[in-house]
Amino acid sequence: MKNFKLLSVAILFALFACNNPKHAEPFAKGEFKTWAETPPMGWNSWDCYGPTVEEHEVKANADYMAENLKDYGWEYIVVDIRWFVENDKAGGYNQTDPRYVIDEYGRYQPAVNRFPSAADGKGFKELADYVHGKGLKFGIHIMRGIPKVAVENKLPILGTNGITADQIYSTELQCPWLRDNYTIVADKPGAQEYYNSIMNMYAGWGVDFIKIDDLSRPYHQGEIELIRNAIDNCGRPIVLSTSPGATPITAAEHVKEHANMWRMVDDVWDTWHHFDNLIKVCEQWYPHIAPGTWPDCDMIPLGRISIRGERGEDRMTRLTPDEQYSLMTLFTIFKSPLMFGGDLPSNDEFTLSLLTNEDVLKMHRESIDVKQLFQDESMVAITSKNPNTGHIYLALFNISDGEEKLTVGVELSKLGIDGECSVINMWSGEELGKFSGSIDQSLSAHQSVLLKLKP
Repeated sequence: MKNFKLLSVAILFALFACNNPKHAEPFAKGEFKTWAETPPMGWNSWDCYGPTVEEHEVKANADYMAENLKDYGWEYIVVDIRWFVENDKAGGYNQTDPRYVIDEYGRYQPAVNRFPSAADGKGFKELADYVHGKGLKFGIHIMRGIPKVAVENKLPILGTNGITADQIYSTELQCPWLRDNYTIVADKPGAQEYYNSIMNMYAGWGVDFIKIDDLSRPYHQGEIELIRNAIDNCGRPIVLSTSPGATPITAAEHVKEHANMWRMVDDVWDTWHHFDNLIKVCEQWYPHIAPGTWPDCDMIPLGRISIRGERGEDRMTRLTPDEQYSLMTLFTIFKSPLMFGGDLPSNDEFTLSLLTNEDVLKMHRESIDVKQLFQDESMVAITSKNPNTGHIYLALFNISDGEEKLTVGVELSKLGIDGECSVINMWSGEELGKFSGSIDQSLSAHQSVLLKLKP
């Protein structure tokens, strides 16, 4: 069995049998929406460590979050892609001679040389316990489908009477950029049982969040339904994130009934081009923002990224301070999940300030009726309101590349305001005074402003 390690089923079965307490009954249809009533907030290892993150780095980020961010609502610690490969590399993936770690039922296991606490078949249980001990939640990334090595070695599928991995797969629609897995044919006997087997295992480890990749383009409706079913029957509430984009808008109603969050675009990196594309893609998704089901702007590429990442060298984000404010303003007023991509212990004071503004995070958590007022090639205006305080929020953006400042504004009547309102700049806390009739701001290229209005 070349290029993968097979772990003892006796050890695994004993451990997972005692570590997987089952929910008394399957979760009710749609109950998963109550698991993320506000947009999830956390850290993901991808932007800074690519497919090479190690246990001590995950713990360091958990320690930082617990000490500096937990009180502001940040709670998820997510280990991204290929945690089951012993010899992956930065700047791409080792697809030449990857050494996979897998159990006798065709389920990937953490590579012990990177995650020492996974020794003796414990999986991510001890790392999840560490994260939970900090008052946080633990998540992982997987690819859709079934491992090629499970198919090649005809490994049995747990929960079936003799069905093996080679009986449920197809080479059609295999992920074009990472060839670890084959497609699972959703209506084959054993397909549901395979997803059940991995979700039950993750529940036993204590996983609270799962990001599943290569689901959205094309949109794999059959596998998404298998996944939803498996989570709803695994005994543990696990928030589901589908990835990457672009999720087709034609699938909006389906994805809202199956996932807590879904990517609208491919990876967002630290260039203005990525932001400019994102804010345009957001246009079609405003009607689908709802509690428990969130269109996802992707990870936040701020702070120190690409320590061993996919794109470029070890660096602090290339976005200017104005561009960083614009990115965080869009993510928060749009109510996107907030998954920070930089190495948290490397944060400077400015980066930390972007993650701990109580007024902005209150808007992100409590606002409703998010809508875009207008967008053209140079300007964007987005608004929402807080039903608890009566405040109206307004984000204005200059998305042009021109050297001249632009005046970006709206009539207050478009916000439902008659007469005067007081205005506060939410990032700085500065009181801007009283406005009537309209409100406008002079903004340089790539600059934005986030305002709180009180009629």
